[in-house]
Amino acid sequence: MTVNLNRKGYEHARKLIRDGDVVRDERDDWSEHAPDAAEENRFVDKNGWGEFSEWHLGVDDEASEETKGRFSFPYGDFKKIHRCAVISAESRASQHNHDDIRKVLGELMELIDEEKK
Repeated sequence: MTVNLNRKGYEHARKLIRDGDVVRDERDDWSEHAPDAAEENRFVDKNGWGEFSEWHLGVDDEASEETKGRFSFPYGDFKKIHRCAVISAESRASQHNHDDIRKVLGELMELIDEEKK
C-alpha cells in the first residue's frame, strides 16, 4: 500500500478554509464528528467517488478506484473542514511516516488558526 498526497483533496481543504467553512472544534472531537459508514455511502451514492476523494488527503493509487479503502486522512464531514480531523490526521500521518501529508496538514492547521484571529 502506497499512500500519496491527494492534491485535489488538499486544494479543496484550502478552499473550505478560505470560504470560512471550518468547524473549530477540540482535539478529541473527531471520533464524534466523523461521518460514519452509512453517511459515507450516502455521500458517494449522491455525489460520486470524485467528490468523495476531495474530502481526503491520502490516496492509494494501488487500491481499486471505486472503494473507500483507496482514500485516507479524511478532514471533514462533507460540509466543512474540522480542526479536530486535521489534528487527528496529522498525528496518524506522523506515526506512519507520511511526511508529505503531515506537512500539508500542518499548513492547513496554520491556516485554520490564522483565520480565527
